[in-house]
Amino acid sequence: MFKIISYIFIAVIVSFYFFPISFTFLPASLNTKMMLGVLGIGFAGLNWLKTQNLTVSRGLLISIIISLLFSFICYYSTDINNTTDYSYASYIVSFSVWFFGAFAVCYIIRIVHEIASLRILTNYLAAVCFFQCVAALMIDNIPAFKLLVDSIVNQGQDFFDEVNRLYGIGAALDSAGVRFSLVLVLITSSLNNSIKTRENSWYIAMLLIAFFTISVIGNAIARTTILGVSSSLIYFFVGSGLFRSIVKMESIKLGILFGFLLVLAIFISVYLYNNNKEFYDQMRFAFEGFFNWIEHGEWRTGSTDKLNREMWIWPEDQKTWLIGSGKFGLYEFSTDIGYCRFILYCGLIGFSVFAFLFVFNALYFMNRYPKYWMMFLIFLVLTFIFWVKVATDIFFIYALFYCLDTFSDDEENEVEELDVIGNNEKLDENSLLYPRYV
Repeated sequence: MFKIISYIFIAVIVSFYFFPISFTFLPASLNTKMMLGVLGIGFAGLNWLKTQNLTVSRGLLISIIISLLFSFICYYSTDINNTTDYSYASYIVSFSVWFFGAFAVCYIIRIVHEIASLRILTNYLAAVCFFQCVAALMIDNIPAFKLLVDSIVNQGQDFFDEVNRLYGIGAALDSAGVRFSLVLVLITSSLNNSIKTRENSWYIAMLLIAFFTISVIGNAIARTTILGVSSSLIYFFVGSGLFRSIVKMESIKLGILFGFLLVLAIFISVYLYNNNKEFYDQMRFAFEGFFNWIEHGEWRTGSTDKLNREMWIWPEDQKTWLIGSGKFGLYEFSTDIGYCRFILYCGLIGFSVFAFLFVFNALYFMNRYPKYWMMFLIFLVLTFIFWVKVATDIFFIYALFYCLDTFSDDEENEVEELDVIGNNEKLDENSLLYPRYV
């Protein structure tokens, strides 16, 4: 019973990090991401007091430098344009909050599991996203549950009700779709690469149930999720081992479970589509492009039509193209498109530095963990695709990776070499950066 309570507690902490929320009984500006960031600083401080040792990896150090440079460029843009919009001029603060929040998450995982690995993290993220999908359906269908959530959580639900959109507990609109997409790729990575996962039918079944639930309900919450669905399916078929000249038994088992649960998911979805009006409407919205293609021979959605018709807005002078206008917040230019908003705010100079941060992180981890190269390549591609729809970043997922002990816990007591500044030896487990920073 204690273990179950511990697992639930960690899942709540992961949800607070991955889907930050504010509480109605606390200041609206204070959210769970900030709380975890403060907690992470406390954990790091305790480690430092215990060990008197501070070690930072090359990858993290370079990321910090890039973030500082981007923040400086954005600040310079606001300065020369005489604005007070510091949305990204303070990006280094957001960067730090995500990082120390991730430190806290991995530290707590380690207390219960003794190690913070990618497989364990993926299991929690899959469970959290599955819960968010279930919670969204409960909020939409159970008035008492909706009233309870809305009385505790402050997440702009009045707007969600106004536009008739599903929402979970901190999971809504494109920000949820981005996170769902990343988790779908992580689930596929675990199915493709983790020996412990592939050898356990229970793990496979649970991950696949989460995968199909997020694919269907996640799309009803945010259609951005379709990017994760499509890229994950490609990743699965390429990396699962089902289409090699010699197919291992574990790959056959994975393929059978995948096929069975896929058929089951399709059967349940078709049944509900034909017999439940609310589910029918949600699926028409979630897969609007697919239905338009089947019924009218054209793949299009209302949101993409609006993007193409209204939201491609570019600078009108050379100065704005180079260094931006220093304006970002309050829907300043009436566009959601990430490329437009970033360039209008800090110009091509600032946007290039910002983009390089994610190129660097993807290449760094790709080189560090070649077994997972395709996962990081997908993350990199998705980053640039997300910006077609919304101005966001995915450093929160890389922050978690920096704080993991290992990407592979398939071998007991496995310890990986660390690449740290001024020290090519393995870190002692009592170092500040244990949980280690890759």
